[in-house]
Amino acid sequence: MQLLIPYAFLTDDPRCAQAAAGLQLPVLEQLLRRLGLTRTDTFSPQTLSPPHEQVLARALGLPVRDGNIPWAALELCRGGDPGTAGWAWVTPAHWQIGADRIQMMDPAALQLTEDTSRALLQAMEPWFAQDGITLQFDRADRWLAQGAVFTELASASLDRVIGVDLAPWLPATAALRRLQNEMQMLLYTHPINDARSARGLPTVNSFWISGSGALPGAIPEVPQPVVAHTLRSPALHGDWAGWTQAWRQVDQGACQELAAALERGAPVELVLCSERDALHFTPASGGWRERLRRRFRRTTLKEFIGTS
Repeated sequence: MQLLIPYAFLTDDPRCAQAAAGLQLPVLEQLLRRLGLTRTDTFSPQTLSPPHEQVLARALGLPVRDGNIPWAALELCRGGDPGTAGWAWVTPAHWQIGADRIQMMDPAALQLTEDTSRALLQAMEPWFAQDGITLQFDRADRWLAQGAVFTELASASLDRVIGVDLAPWLPATAALRRLQNEMQMLLYTHPINDARSARGLPTVNSFWISGSGALPGAIPEVPQPVVAHTLRSPALHGDWAGWTQAWRQVDQGACQELAAALERGAPVELVLCSERDALHFTPASGGWRERLRRRFRRTTLKEFIGTS
């Protein structure tokens, strides 16, 4: 069993260390006493794919190229055949345009219904088609897109761009940047946005591309890692009270399952990810004296914040 915990800590935010200082996670502490830190992967803050995505891709046998991990094509495998074409996710978005920077609201805050999302897709579809891109509905907050442009495209994960200046993360392809500009003009006076504004809802005025790439062929059948996603939203929004509450749930849920697997003697791995690090923990080696010493040593999450 491999347990992957994105946003387990943030090394670049001192508020995270403050929140973790009084956090009681008895099951995680038990695991950290019995497991050893066997590898640390450190990534640049400018990587398009955050550490947890790169760790997950490697575990699933996907090609691991920064910003070109074919998440959309993999999603299509669940109900169709992506072949070896280039695919990507297109996420309807609200861009907040300021005097010196553009920021993107968390797309989840749009709370799009399926009907609204399908209507927006229908309005935008002809413009994408002119650039050789086919859109299809996936779910209200995300569409699938197919086109040759996505095969080698490096695109920034949504996790990298929510609430930050978008300029460094915009797609390198001029045609896609032009398409984003065209959609801003199209959507500015669209009746759907007029109706949303009248109801006090944020408008949909652009889109984001992520998960781009093509599958190299058949994906190997491998055990699926367990991914604890609940820390993501509060961490991205700086909600440290919500983050600590989510950690307590992970501790009593997924961490408890990993501890039970370890107790059974099953092979286990715990991966704690921050915005730039991935810490890999596996059963500690050494003789019985070392294992006994580790059982009585207090190991907390705070020890790994800012020190990885």
